[in-house]
Amino acid sequence: MKVKVINRSSNPLPEYATDLAAGLDVRANNSEPIVLKPLGRAIVPTGLFLEIPAGCEVQVRPRSGLAAKKGVTVLNAPGTIDADYRGEVCVILVNLSADDFVVERGERIAQLVLARHERLEWEVADTLASSVRGEGGFGSTGTK
Repeated sequence: MKVKVINRSSNPLPEYATDLAAGLDVRANNSEPIVLKPLGRAIVPTGLFLEIPAGCEVQVRPRSGLAAKKGVTVLNAPGTIDADYRGEVCVILVNLSADDFVVERGERIAQLVLARHERLEWEVADTLASSVRGEGGFGSTGTK
């Protein structure tokens, strides 16, 4: 599916790292290094502006390597970029490690995934159909 993009950064367009990857690696477009202190967060610009087709969203997801190796992840994962948003794509990063992390310009900071979605219509009801799980909440299905 084609998505229109304006790239106002000096970075290449986001790319898939492998032929079967679901997410495109997106890069930071900060003018100065951003120091993320432990438990610190920052909104990191990408220089990208998208025109996403109706019925779709672009999800902003963490990069597993950055999370595993450095403890840095996307705070609101997955973030959603709506089809009617035309501003710059930015990524909210958080440092969950005990060490400072420096975001350098051009660094791969997140993944973008295009996803189709449905719009729901509410059907107000007094009862719901029963199910095996019923009202069992968090942890109710066990740890098998």
